[in-house]
This record gives sequence, structure tokens and C-alpha cells, in this order.
Amino acid sequence: MSLPSLDRRRSNGEIRNLASISSSLLPALGTTPDEGYFNLKKYIIAPYDRRYRLWQTFLVALVVYSAWSSPFELAFREMSIEPLLITDLFVDAFFAFDIILTFFVAYLDTSTYFLVDDHKKIAIRYVKHLHFPMDLASTLPFQQIYQVIAGTPHGRAGVFGFLNMLRLWRLRRVSELFSRLEKDIRVSYSLTRASKLLCVTLFAVHFTGCMYFWLAFHHKSPENTWIGKQVEDFKHGSVRSGYTYSMYWSIVTLSTVGYGDLHAENTTEKVFNIFYMLFNIGLTAYIIGNMTNLVVHSSVGTFAMRDAFNKILQYASKNRLPEGLKEQMLAHTQLKFKTAELQQEEVLQDLPKAIRAGIAQHLFHNVVEKTYLFKGLSDDFISQLVSDMKAEYYPSKVDIILQNEMPAYFYILVSGSVDVLTYKNGSEQFLQFLFKLESGSMAGEIGVMFNIPQPYTVRSRRLSQVIRINHHHFKQMVKPFSKDGKAIISNFTQFLKGLGGGVLEEIPHVAEFLSDLPDKRPTQNDSTCDEDDQYKGQTENSSPLSNLDPIRVKIHGHQPNEKIKNGTTPKLIILPDSVEDLFRVAEKKFGKRGSKIVMADGSEVEDLSALRDNDELYIL
Repeated sequence: MSLPSLDRRRSNGEIRNLASISSSLLPALGTTPDEGYFNLKKYIIAPYDRRYRLWQTFLVALVVYSAWSSPFELAFREMSIEPLLITDLFVDAFFAFDIILTFFVAYLDTSTYFLVDDHKKIAIRYVKHLHFPMDLASTLPFQQIYQVIAGTPHGRAGVFGFLNMLRLWRLRRVSELFSRLEKDIRVSYSLTRASKLLCVTLFAVHFTGCMYFWLAFHHKSPENTWIGKQVEDFKHGSVRSGYTYSMYWSIVTLSTVGYGDLHAENTTEKVFNIFYMLFNIGLTAYIIGNMTNLVVHSSVGTFAMRDAFNKILQYASKNRLPEGLKEQMLAHTQLKFKTAELQQEEVLQDLPKAIRAGIAQHLFHNVVEKTYLFKGLSDDFISQLVSDMKAEYYPSKVDIILQNEMPAYFYILVSGSVDVLTYKNGSEQFLQFLFKLESGSMAGEIGVMFNIPQPYTVRSRRLSQVIRINHHHFKQMVKPFSKDGKAIISNFTQFLKGLGGGVLEEIPHVAEFLSDLPDKRPTQNDSTCDEDDQYKGQTENSSPLSNLDPIRVKIHGHQPNEKIKNGTTPKLIILPDSVEDLFRVAEKKFGKRGSKIVMADGSEVEDLSALRDNDELYIL
């Protein structure tokens, strides 16, 4: 064998291996690959081929007929059932063809997970397996063979009648069908389980009823049987009447009703009833257990929610909580159960990070890039920021952000609306409404950007969905993106300038921050200015988030160790981006322009990035 042919064979084997693994998943997802998907040899059928699946489903319909006819022919074969014998030959022909077809169906090697498409291996495996002799035995028409050999018209030998019961071996196909349907997400699991239980019950009733009639028909004293006491000369009666009586007594026995009109009359029937009722115990337990599981599964969420509500009410009553606070607790708990299907935390935590990131991109990317703070930012930055986001839901009248709490997160409002409030003297009685935020707005970003306690309380007006961004994670994200960091500062500054004066007065440092800004700052679209001119004095190592995590310093308008004169009181400011901006701020504060910056020990400052919080600077 040449090397190219060896590589081609190995490539085909890898394709079949991949196809065999994925093919077991496709039926559960509602799709079935075609034969070309597996790249098998000629005249070999893939086990998950769509046409082969349809053939197997058609055989299941014939299995249902066999499950009904086999016990029926055994019990009533002495009567006129000639049309059924002809139908049996027609059905057996289809199963005989399926035996031949099985020799051309590839199988999955469980050790290598390869689809084996070698004719010889397929044949040896099938012949050695128990399925082949049982398939063959369940397909041979023993009743008709006996008629030909014995020359009798109806085949009266009981042993050959029982051999026809081998056709019940085909019921395994029904079991395989239900197992496949239970895994198919297109089909209701509850409906599949209920159908399976119904089929099991109907077959048990039918089989037992036929056996009841068979025992009575072959008893030496027909009048001393369960049906002989009710119907005289039942052997020469109609098939319909005998079958109706049989089904009635079987159902009465299975359901343990026991009306007393029909009962065992001889030892044989009593022994059979003993085993039948023992079987009924297990069957009844199986049915009740499955139905209970289905019912409880559908209502377990309601039980859990009511139990949580009761615990909240008990806790609120024991601790005498205010009515408003109790209502918030109940609303939050109710929302948790209502949005469980939307959040799917249990599902998301088991998914790979790449899939979770893709879900977040689909849900939140457009929302984030439309907010004012992130307008004009690069797609790479927004994609990385969005990848770890999760949705949160808040019912109406619930505080999302509390005034004066440390800024751990800021929020983007996806849907709903919130009120921005402020408290006077920390009391609910002096609550002041400032403004309302709608979908697409941000909340809590002012506290994060200035690194100060949150200046407002943010309370939901109605059911709202928000996504939150971690303060420290956000700062770490921006550091590698210098241009995006400057764009965020610019967007935030423009937002502050657009706020009303009354709102700005409630936020410390904001008015001073805006007054310290230069009167005219070149924009990124100004083609005549490069980046160095825009941020003169700022070194390459300076952080793009210098204003997002502000450095507060104290500036003096006199020499170190010199007494403070009138008009030279120290000023606490936010450190600007460049030395030139710092001289401009000092000129506004002290009325004179400096040319040198020194520390308390007399050392001169040349790079603002070397400064830290609470440093004291002397502008000379």
C-alpha cells in the first residue's frame, strides 16, 4: 500500500470516527445526518441514516401488530382467525427483509468509537450475537410450517402455537424507540413517558386476558372455569364476546377492583392469578412512581417558592420588620423564581468560557456600545468588557445602589427604569427626587470614576434588567487600551458638563473638577494636533485612567517652610494630566503663574506620574 493511499485511509477513518461520535448527539438535537456524512463504503448503511431511521420506525408499527396478534392467535386459534394468519406472513416478510438488511448496517466499535463498515466484520458480529437467532426464530412462520408438515387446516398443536409467541421478541424495538424519543428534545418528555406507561399497561391487560381465555378453553371441564360460569358453550361463541369477557376480567384484576362477578373457579386459574397479582404489584408501583415523578417535577418550583415565602414571612414577623421592607423581600424572592428560566445560572456555569462569552456578546454587546461612556471605543475593548457580564433583575421599588456606599460596581440599564434619589440627613422622610433613568442609561459610574462614596440612591421604578461592571475589573481592562481610556474620560467629562447645576451640587469634587479643566482641549479628530500635543507633559508610562482613579494632591502658592500668607491657603485638587495643566490650575487658585514644582523637602517634580495621593506640592 502506497503512502498516499495509507493517508487517505487514515483520513477516512478519522472522518468516520468523528461522525460516529457526533451522530449519537444529532438525534437528541432534532437532526439526523445523511449517509454521505459518514463517508462509508459502498452498500453500507449508516445506523443513524435518516432513511434507515424511517425504516425502523415503520417496523415499530408492525411490532405493535405482532404484540397484539401473538397472544390473540394463541387464545383464539381454534376459532375463525384465518385472515390474521395471512397478515402474519405479510408482516414476517418485512422482518425477514430487515434481517438481510442488518448485514449491511455499520456498527459502532465501543473500544475505538469507529464506525465499522467491513462486510465480513458486520456479518460475524451479527451472527454471533443473540439478536440473530432470536430475530430468525421470531420471523419463521411456525404455524404455517406445521400446517404444511401435518396437513391440518388450522395447526392444532399447542407447542407450535406457543412458538409464535417468540414474535414478542420484537418488542425490544418499541423499547429502543421510547429510549430515543426520551432523549429527543423535539418531543415532550412527559408525553413520551406517559405514552410508554400506557403501552405497557395495555399490553399487560391484553396478554393476561388472552391467557385467561386460553386456560378456560383448554380446561377439561369448561363449565368449571371463570367464563364457563357466565357463558354456556363459550367455545362455540363469537370471538368478540370471548375477547370482551377476557379484557374485562383482566382489567378488573389489574385494577384490584374485584367486583366478584368473575373469579377463579379451578386450581389452574388460581395459580395463574397468584402470579398475575404479584406482577400487578410491581407494575402498579412502576406506574405510580413514574406518574408521581412527572407530576412532582412540574410543580417542584411552586413548592420551593411557597416555602421561601413562608420563611420570609416568619422571619419578618419574628423581627418585626417594616411593611415596606417585607414587601421588598417578597418581591425579590418572587422575581428570583420568575427569572430563573431567563438566567439559567446552572446551565451557564457548566458551559465552557468561550460559549459563555459568545452568549454575553449576543445579549449585551449592542447595549454596551450605545451607552454614553463607551461611545467611540474600539470593538476589542467592548468585546472583552462584555465577555464576563451577567444579567440581573430587580423588582419595583428596590434599591440597586445605596447612597454613601463604596463603589464596587456601576450598572447599565437594559430594560425598565430607575429613580435617582438623595437623602437629607440620612432619613427616608427627607427623600429628594433628582431625575429618572431609562433603558440604555448608566448608574453608579460617578462614584466609580471619582472613587468616592456613591452620591445617590438608585431605586427601580418597575421590573428592571441591569448588567453590572466591576470597578476594579474595569480599571484593569482599560490599562492596555490607552486611546479607549482617553475616550472614556472625554465622554465622562461631556456627560458631567451636561448635568444640571442642582445635580452637580450633590456630588463632591465634581464642580472643582470641571473648573480645573482647560478651557479648550484638542479633540481626537483635530488632524493638525498629534497625540503628544493633546497631552503635553504626559509620559508614555502614564496611566490612561488617571482621571478614572483620581490622585488628589494639595498645592501651595509659597515656598516650603514659609508661613502661609493671605490668599495662599493650600488647595486640595485632582492631579491633572500634565505639568502645564497643573500650572494653569495653580494660576487660577493663587493668581500667579508658577514655573517650578517642588516637594516639601525641596526636590523638584518633573514627572507627574511619580506623585501619589495626598502629596503636597509647592508651586514656585
